[in-house]
Amino acid sequence: MTCFELTRRRFLMTGAATAATLAASAPAWAAYPDKPVKWIVGYPPGGATDTVARLIGHPMSGAMGKPIIVDNRPGAGSSVGAAALATAPADGYTVGSADNGTLIINPVVYPKIQYDPDRDFRPVGMYAGINLLLCVPSNSPIKTAAEYLEKAKGAPESILYASPGIGTPLHLAMERLARDANVHLKHVAYKGMAPALNDVLAGIVDSIVIDYTTANSQIKDGKIRAIAVFSEERLAVLPDVPTMAEQGVPGFSAGAWHSLIVPKATPDDVVAILSQALGKALQDSMVKTRYGELGLDMPPSDPESMARRWESDKATWQPLIRSLNIKLDG
Repeated sequence: MTCFELTRRRFLMTGAATAATLAASAPAWAAYPDKPVKWIVGYPPGGATDTVARLIGHPMSGAMGKPIIVDNRPGAGSSVGAAALATAPADGYTVGSADNGTLIINPVVYPKIQYDPDRDFRPVGMYAGINLLLCVPSNSPIKTAAEYLEKAKGAPESILYASPGIGTPLHLAMERLARDANVHLKHVAYKGMAPALNDVLAGIVDSIVIDYTTANSQIKDGKIRAIAVFSEERLAVLPDVPTMAEQGVPGFSAGAWHSLIVPKATPDDVVAILSQALGKALQDSMVKTRYGELGLDMPPSDPESMARRWESDKATWQPLIRSLNIKLDG
């Protein structure tokens, strides 16, 4: 081999090594995303969580320039979907919906849960705040939440309330209300909101804790009456319905929320792209219109705000869950 050939061979080898090094150290955003992104939703198609994810996913896909494909993995209060996300590659091509149940409630109520939120996930951002209401049948003699609580004080556990299940954010909101108002309320748990609402409409149960999105049509049709909102302020869509704090329970508020999460090791640059796309999606005119119709709030969509809310709600709700000793199979 000649001296020229040796020199040329060394040059080619050095160039290849340098190229490989540059490729390995290139920032994640240089290539991401270059294929569709899968969005795991831990609830069945057609439900509220699925509907909002698909609503957000369309403009978010446009912002990222790649399709976002919803993958429904229902079961155990979103635990099945969360477990699938926890084991997915941390490359930004698998993201997931998370709510209060996924990140705060499930780790306490399910003894055999297959994921650890703090260990397995990092926040991308919140994208919907869910407003909760206390409602009674339209023919109920109870007109206000103050009357509701007064009746409960006079006859412990005489008032029944329906919820879509034990350990749901709605059930826990009522347990916190009972604690803060120092009253006894009797819980009637159902497997989902539809059967719970049916029994309230039939007069079998005195009251129901329900999200505005589901209650809206029933309220408009005069079938149920909202006597309190659980938000800190009155809702623009129900301006005449007082907050619970206005009716004798100072400082009380409770709600649910939806957020986007990714596997813990997902690079910062990828999380930034996802968060920016999420923020742009929330500014979409169609999304804003539908949020108004559904009575949804638009919380801050950055990772830092979500992390603070996650920790704050964990400190509020997990001690309550433990005090109630709620345990579920799943």
